[in-house]
Amino acid sequence: MLAPVAARIVYTDLDGTMVGPRGSFWHTADGSPTAEPAAALLELHTAGVALVIVSGRTADQVTEAGRIFAADGAIAELGSLVTWKGGRARHGLTGELPAEYTGRTPMDVMAELGVVEALTAANAGRLEWHAPWHTTHSGDALLRGFVDPLAVDAWLAERGLGWLTLKDNGAIPASARLDLAPEGQLARVYHLMPRGITKGAAIAWDLERRGLDPADAVAIGDSASDLEMAPAVGRLWITANGAEVEGMAGLLAAVPNVSVTDEPMGVGWAQAVRASLRT
Repeated sequence: MLAPVAARIVYTDLDGTMVGPRGSFWHTADGSPTAEPAAALLELHTAGVALVIVSGRTADQVTEAGRIFAADGAIAELGSLVTWKGGRARHGLTGELPAEYTGRTPMDVMAELGVVEALTAANAGRLEWHAPWHTTHSGDALLRGFVDPLAVDAWLAERGLGWLTLKDNGAIPASARLDLAPEGQLARVYHLMPRGITKGAAIAWDLERRGLDPADAVAIGDSASDLEMAPAVGRLWITANGAEVEGMAGLLAAVPNVSVTDEPMGVGWAQAVRASLRT
């Protein structure tokens, strides 16, 4: 049993973690109405604990969500951009983007090199743009499908693009228009981006900016990419839906400061928040 962490700040993933099916804050994983996430959010704000949204969404999207949930800041595009002051202040992170491309966005560089077009052609029928949401990303290429990220990383390295990596950011809800995954599997969201850009690295930068100790921070997520938040905080919570993903158990076993909630999505998120408010 891990010792409790009384948080001064909570960094939370959004989709599949804080919000449930179709991005609803008011429904459980099975679609039943619930007020648990909202009640826990009120308790968080009443306790004076800062909330920061950490997501694969764009800066404008997470800033808007931040206004709704009264967040104190946001981290967008899987760690590519840290924002605060309602999105007016921003700091970009480019990881291992080669020095020759300094001053340019990763997406601009990938477009020039034709990386995404070559990658999707090599994985025809299994990988495509996550349209229409991909169009405004600058720090990463937003894709969807069902591929092996390690195989993609090897493919990139063989072509001298080892500074890039493909990150799995969780499943897409079942949809008749998505036919990218094998029978019985859900298509997944991927981010093609420079190595060294992680949610954890962005959190570490933000904590230093705020003058806060990592031991006073808690993070909540639901995907493999969210495990990267663990080294930057005192406690990481993974919601039950994320822990049930194939292969996740082995990844969780390697993270010493992680706990799994009893319930999925918003209700599990509420459990993690309340546990983080205990002293």
